[in-house]
Amino acid sequence: MTKPIRQSRIRYDEGCLAAHALNLIGDRWALLVVRELVFAPKRFQMIRAGLPGVTASVLTGRLAQLAQAGVIDHDERLGIYALTAAGRGLFPVLEALCRWALTVPGHDPSRFISPSALMISMGVNLVADLAIGRKVSAGFDFGGEAFEMRLAEGKLQTISASKPEAPFVLRGNGNTLAVAVYGATPLPVLITRRMVDAEGDTAAAEDFLSLFRLAPQT
Repeated sequence: MTKPIRQSRIRYDEGCLAAHALNLIGDRWALLVVRELVFAPKRFQMIRAGLPGVTASVLTGRLAQLAQAGVIDHDERLGIYALTAAGRGLFPVLEALCRWALTVPGHDPSRFISPSALMISMGVNLVADLAIGRKVSAGFDFGGEAFEMRLAEGKLQTISASKPEAPFVLRGNGNTLAVAVYGATPLPVLITRRMVDAEGDTAAAEDFLSLFRLAPQT
């Protein structure tokens, strides 16, 4: 049974549905906390690792607000936070924000990129025409967390994995792997420079990375 959504405070005293949504998840860091929980439940310190600009006290407050709003659940015994059904419903919102951000200037990819942020962006920036007829499994290992990507029938599925099982696994941090995905430098050069590590079929990895473009998809 879905928990009722509660509002701790009203910031926008309007009947607009967008205002109602922002009353629940419009505080600074709130949607980025959701981003960090999209693929897997996490403990406090792991969430904070994906949000290096947030203080412990602010993150504690946001988690409490999101729990009160019915967006996340907190298992106090295990210390784990997880998205509820309402929280998972925000995933398309995050994707839509990424698509919109591609249309406006000022994006700086040299700033911190969390593993979850990169995984979401790749789902947004898959070039549909290039993905037709492809069936690929890929692994990404960021040290603290890892993922498997599966491309089939033009659709990309990303899941959290303790140890990725795929023909190739790329290792690095969010920023170096973003360079591998979206940058102009060939993967073998990045490997030689020790920006990225690769295990398995490097040629298949290069072919897979060629399916993504950091640009609005038509």
